[in-house]
Amino acid sequence: MSVIHHPRVAWDAARTLVGAVKDDERFTRVAGEVERVLGAEFARSLRETRDRLRSAPEDGRDLVEAGVWRVRIEDALRSHPDAVEPLRRLAIDGQSRWVAS
Repeated sequence: MSVIHHPRVAWDAARTLVGAVKDDERFTRVAGEVERVLGAEFARSLRETRDRLRSAPEDGRDLVEAGVWRVRIEDALRSHPDAVEPLRRLAIDGQSRWVAS
């Protein structure tokens, strides 16, 4: 039986979410998965993050947003531990697709 490190999943998922902001197709897919796994409120917050990042200068703000999302996801995993595996898969899938592209 493997142990899943929730803080690591939260960080990887947060980076995947914020990384998807720059590509509409990726963002749509990721936002849909976030809504399915964590609910409409999280998807709405992700769209707000996208809007903020698109209107902001390229000054490292994406790292700040990823940090905010890490905390948000980690908090969500405390009350919804069943979301850890879908979020882990989302992060792995996102990393493998986007690193290759």
